[in-house]
Amino acid sequence: MQRKSYGIRRVVPLIAALALAACSAQYRNHGYVPRDEDLGQIVPGIDTRATVEEVVGVPTSSGVLNESGFYYISSEMRQFAWRAPEVIDREVVAISFDGAGVVTNIERYGLEDGNVVPLSRRVTQSGGGDISFIRKLFGNIGRIGTEGLLGGS
Repeated sequence: MQRKSYGIRRVVPLIAALALAACSAQYRNHGYVPRDEDLGQIVPGIDTRATVEEVVGVPTSSGVLNESGFYYISSEMRQFAWRAPEVIDREVVAISFDGAGVVTNIERYGLEDGNVVPLSRRVTQSGGGDISFIRKLFGNIGRIGTEGLLGGS
């Protein structure tokens, strides 16, 4: 009888430890943001796109219109158990260029500076205001005359 209770005493704490470990939050880092020391080497008005790439590396993204800037983006995500991943920290470094490709500005943004921007809306607006489909259907009964059916004017 003592052998069974000894085995149970060993297994129960092991199962409890595994259950607690499975419920711990997992953290993941994505992207790259240059350090302040590296950004300090870039001089606005003098450095160009090529020198920025040499000093801090290739950007995560660049401006779409006229290649207006470089963007370095870093995010920290947390996932806990079955819940969807949540962004807990985000940092964006934006390096702006003029038309000649010379650095004009260096800015750093955090998660608190961000705004949610909907990239596309998939909402169809109805053209009839508050009138429902059935009301429109029954509203047309009686409006069609024999001239309309026969093609007369």
